[in-house]
Amino acid sequence: MFAEFDRVGARLLSGIARYLGLAPDFFDDTVSDGNSVMRLLHYPPVEAPAKGIRAEAHEDINTITLLLGAEEAGLEILDKDGSWLPVSPPPGAMAVNVGDMLQRLTNNRLPSTTHRVRNPDEGRASVARYSMPFFLHFRSDYPIETLESCVDASHPNLYPTPITADDYLQERLREIGLKK
Repeated sequence: MFAEFDRVGARLLSGIARYLGLAPDFFDDTVSDGNSVMRLLHYPPVEAPAKGIRAEAHEDINTITLLLGAEEAGLEILDKDGSWLPVSPPPGAMAVNVGDMLQRLTNNRLPSTTHRVRNPDEGRASVARYSMPFFLHFRSDYPIETLESCVDASHPNLYPTPITADDYLQERLREIGLKK
């Protein structure tokens, strides 16, 4: 399953490269032997009424996230106007979002997706929620340096100092309190 996520992620990155005006294989070397991680998340049933949030609003640190198991209600993304939109793909579909590393590489042209998981509505409170995110990472020594095509007079370089993917990961883990 990990290998298949890795393969599909590379194919999605090829499409993103084309969108950015880059060669279709631009990302191949950047994610080869990366620090990608697959997780299985279980949100147990709760007693109704279940108000509140299961996972607070956040962005993923990695390049892109591929998610299976988003069919059960609860996952929401933050819209540009500040409202929360439910993510409800059809059964068996995969949800994909941009992470902080790709945001940095593209000078915020592709913004990292702010998302959260809220508790289910009363009718679904007794149903467990499972999801399987695959966090596709650049390889540790990849220098995240703003793409020239994403910088112009209207969009000055917000990240003029390159940073390796591992240094960036460690920096972000410290910022969110997961590492000292």
